[in-house]
Amino acid sequence: MNYRTLLYTCFIFLSLATIVTIVGTTQKEGKTVTLGLVAKSRSNPVFIAAYAGARVAAREIGEKYGIEVKIDWQTPPEESSQEQAQAIEQLSRSGAGGIAIACSGEHILASSIDKAVDRGIPVICFDSDAPQSKRFAYYGSDNIEFGRMIMQELAREMNEKGIIAILAGNKNAPNLKQRVQAILDELKKYPSMKLVKSGVCYHEEIPEKAAEVVSRVQKANPQIGGWAFVGGWPLWAKNAIKWKPGQVKIVAADALPEELEYLRSGHVQVLIAQNCFLWGYQSVVILLNKIVKNQEPAQQMNVGPLVRVTKDNLDEWSLNWKKWLVKEAVYR
Repeated sequence: MNYRTLLYTCFIFLSLATIVTIVGTTQKEGKTVTLGLVAKSRSNPVFIAAYAGARVAAREIGEKYGIEVKIDWQTPPEESSQEQAQAIEQLSRSGAGGIAIACSGEHILASSIDKAVDRGIPVICFDSDAPQSKRFAYYGSDNIEFGRMIMQELAREMNEKGIIAILAGNKNAPNLKQRVQAILDELKKYPSMKLVKSGVCYHEEIPEKAAEVVSRVQKANPQIGGWAFVGGWPLWAKNAIKWKPGQVKIVAADALPEELEYLRSGHVQVLIAQNCFLWGYQSVVILLNKIVKNQEPAQQMNVGPLVRVTKDNLDEWSLNWKKWLVKEAVYR
């Protein structure tokens, strides 16, 4: 190799090294970071709230780090583990800096999560976890405590006696399975309370479908005195509960604005509220801390609060929704 060739070769390597350094610096410091948000379904109000929280965090935390943060909302119209897996693949190939997902099915999605992580993309689960995957963190509720609270409140409303049924949603969703099992375990503590035969009712997580299940099961089993809703699906539709207020007791998950109307009317006795806005907000915070600062959360499991909402505090709780929506509108 002559002197000129050697000099040219050295120049090429130095140029490549400079390019790699610039690209690496840009990716780390970031002018723009895209985060994928994959919820269970676009039609579910709790995930719309999570999306709002993610957008607010993108603006606030992005400004803090001096970067632009974009939220790529890759959520299927209705629940589909397969479509979620496809969304993770698409986000991985399009260069997403991180992904937050609420898993509709743990086993199908664990493999997709692992593939994304193996490509260097950090993944966090929110609301519904995939603990056997390579996701680095979870933000959401303690679903075992959630189920216990629902059953405890229902027992209190029914004076610890009577027949109950459970509205259970998607039978493959990890978070809902945990809540249902916790209700069944807690039910054993009340000897004068029983689950109606075939009383764990699975269904599509669509308000009208859920309401049909409740109506059909109640008509077939008029002895049912109480319902444990592990999700608030029927309560997102108007006039979904056909019996007189208080005739059959209901304790339900979440406290969306639509659900609060059933609390006001007396058709629902207690709601166990989650801060759905924080699902998106905190997922973005945790992801950006890892991407920008290489900072891991203090613990893998990051549990949000559960709030008991009744007629006594429903007005106070409803103010949260106004604050969240106004805050999100400012950044829209």
